[in-house]
Amino acid sequence: MSDFSTGDVVATAAASGAGWRRAGIAGAAIGVLAAGAAAGVAVERLTVGRGMRQRARLALDATGPYGSLRGTPGRATADDGTQLYYEVDEVDPPEDAAPSGSRRRRLFGRKAPAPVTVVFSHGYCLGQDSWHFQRAALRGLVRTVHWDQRSHGRSERGRAQARAGGGVPVGIDQLGRDLKAVIDAAAPEGPLVLVGHSMGGMTIMALADQYPDLLRDQVAAVAFVGTSSGKLNEVSFGLPVMGVNAVRRVLPGVLRALGSQAELVERGRRATADLFAGLIKRYSFGSRDVDPAVARFAERLIESTPIDVVAEFYPAFAEHDKSAALPLFRDLPVLILAGDKDLVTPSSHSEAIADQLPDAELVIVPDAGHLVMLEHPETVTDRLADLLVRAGAVPESSNVGGHGTAEQPGGR
Repeated sequence: MSDFSTGDVVATAAASGAGWRRAGIAGAAIGVLAAGAAAGVAVERLTVGRGMRQRARLALDATGPYGSLRGTPGRATADDGTQLYYEVDEVDPPEDAAPSGSRRRRLFGRKAPAPVTVVFSHGYCLGQDSWHFQRAALRGLVRTVHWDQRSHGRSERGRAQARAGGGVPVGIDQLGRDLKAVIDAAAPEGPLVLVGHSMGGMTIMALADQYPDLLRDQVAAVAFVGTSSGKLNEVSFGLPVMGVNAVRRVLPGVLRALGSQAELVERGRRATADLFAGLIKRYSFGSRDVDPAVARFAERLIESTPIDVVAEFYPAFAEHDKSAALPLFRDLPVLILAGDKDLVTPSSHSEAIADQLPDAELVIVPDAGHLVMLEHPETVTDRLADLLVRAGAVPESSNVGGHGTAEQPGGR
C-alpha cells in the first residue's frame, strides 16, 4: 500500500482550480496532507528550474537502474480469467555438478526433490520490482517467484474491471485467490516461503484464510513486511484529527470521481510532478538521507499505477480484517518487520500481528518508512536471509549479505 491515492487527488486538484472547488472539503483536508511537501517544493522552485529538475530525473533513472532484474517469464490464470504475470529466478547449479546428473536420475528412476521457492508479493500501487534489492541478494542462491498483482505492473487489468470500464472494487480475498493461481503455476511442488509487503502481506493472510491446507502442507515460513491484519480505517497518516476525519469521509467518493476521469487526472499528475514526488518521499520513507535514485525509483513505481486502478483497490483496505486468520501461522517461522516511521501501515499494526504470533520474530527498523525494503535494504535482506536459513531454504553458510545493497544498483 502506498500514498498514491492521496497524491493523485492533490495532483489533480492542483492542475485545475475547478477541481478544488468540486472536491470541496476534500481539497481542504488533503491540502493539510500536502502542506509539508508543497513547502519544500516551493523552496526548490526558487533555486532550481523545471528543465534542470527534469534533467536530474533522467540522470537518476540512468545511474540507478533499479528494477532492471528480469527472470523467466510466465503467466497464471486467475479464477476469473485475469492473466497474472510472474517471473522465476532459478537456483544456480553447483560449479562441480556433473552434466549427466539429470540423465542419471532418470535412468535410475530417481527424481530430484522440488526446491524451496520464495514467493514475493508486492504492495498497493507498486510492482514486483519493489523487491529489487532482495531479489539481487538472493539471485541464484534460492528459487524465487516475483509477480505483479492484478492491474499492476505487467499483469492484466482485472476482467471485471475491464468489462465494466472501471469502478468495480477489488477485494483482498480475490488477491488471495490470485496468489494461489500463481503458486499453482510457478511452484506447484516443494516448500514455499511467502513474503509480502503491505497489500502483499494482506494477500498472504487471505490465501491462508481460504486455503489453510496449502499453508499446512506446503508453506515453510512467512515474512510480513509493513503490513496489517485490519483496522486500517483508523490510521491517521500523520494528519490532525479533523483533517483525517474529513479525508476518511470524502476520499472514497473523490477517488471514484477521479477514476472516471482518468485521462484528466493523468495529465494533472504530470503537470504537478514535483509536488507528487514530495508526497511520495514523505509517505514512503522515514529518514532524510534517502538515496535520490532510490526515491526516484519509488516515484516511478507508484506513478505507473493508473488512477482508476487506485480507486478500485482503495475500498478494500477499510474492509480488510484478517486477524482471525493469524493463528494459522503459529506453527511456522514468521518474520514481522516494519519501519518505526511508517505513516501508511504504522508499526503498531505489526506489533498487533506479533501479539497474535508470540513465537514470531518482530523487527522494528529505526528511521524507516513504508518502503522499508528500499530504504534499508540491507536490514530487510539480512532478516529475510535468517528466516530462509531457519526454514531450510538456504544453508547457513550462504553469503547473502554481499548483494542487494543501495550501493549496487544493478544487483547481480
